[in-house]
Amino acid sequence: MSDPGRTPSMPRDLLALAKPRITFMAVLMAWVGIWFAGGADMTTTIGTLLGTAFVVASANALNMIIERDGDKLMSRTANRPLPSGRMNTSTAVAFAVITAALSGYFLWFLANPLTFGLGFGALIGYVWVYTPLKRKSSLALPIGAIPGAAPPLLGWAAAARSVDAPGLVLFAIMFLWQLPHFLAISVYLKKDYSGAGIVVVPLESSDANAQRMALTYALALVPMSAALYFLGVAGWLYLAVALISSIAFCAILLKDIRGGTDAWAKPGFLASLIYLPVLMLGLFIDGVLL
Repeated sequence: MSDPGRTPSMPRDLLALAKPRITFMAVLMAWVGIWFAGGADMTTTIGTLLGTAFVVASANALNMIIERDGDKLMSRTANRPLPSGRMNTSTAVAFAVITAALSGYFLWFLANPLTFGLGFGALIGYVWVYTPLKRKSSLALPIGAIPGAAPPLLGWAAAARSVDAPGLVLFAIMFLWQLPHFLAISVYLKKDYSGAGIVVVPLESSDANAQRMALTYALALVPMSAALYFLGVAGWLYLAVALISSIAFCAILLKDIRGGTDAWAKPGFLASLIYLPVLMLGLFIDGVLL
């Protein structure tokens, strides 16, 4: 169903296909990768950020095309352009193809072939591996987190023209962060996922197992986030922010862990939304001031 309070709009629906908040976050993380690698010239920077935006938009649109029938069954996705009937599939496919082509141009010609390869590898992994696997196994979560973690590595590869340890650590931080974030979502929205036939950890096993997994991944963030300091590419201010924020994140995920309830899920989700911006802000301030 369409929102009765809003007039249908093709530009708005095309933007919705791109999942603008996810796309914005990806672009921001690509910029972090560029900045952290020492920066790049204006052409490379603009090409990488635009290429990242378009490849993420294309991946999101293709995901919505594939999942349009299942999206009708979930309250949080039923009003998307395709399941609501506001947009036909051919329009969405055209949007996905055009954004993929634009991304290819920007990443190959304005950045470099390495960045292009990483970007399109992420696109293929997200659309043709992660998306169909969501209805078969909860292993879709860590597999889907791989392309989801690509943006900072794209930025690093564009600026450094190589894949190096600090860029891989940024990738690993982004990878690990996604897992407790989405495990928390899967717990408090498990009825929606069940109705749509999507296999998630709390449906495959239990809420308690989802919490233990979320805590395990969050614990891994403690040494991983600190690794940038021990690699010599970030200072003591960043280390302090990384340790405090990572430990606080773990503490929130510990809520009622012996009770086996879902009391941790919403606080854990909200904490995940705060954690990554705080960590990146700490990295930026450390780099500027120290």
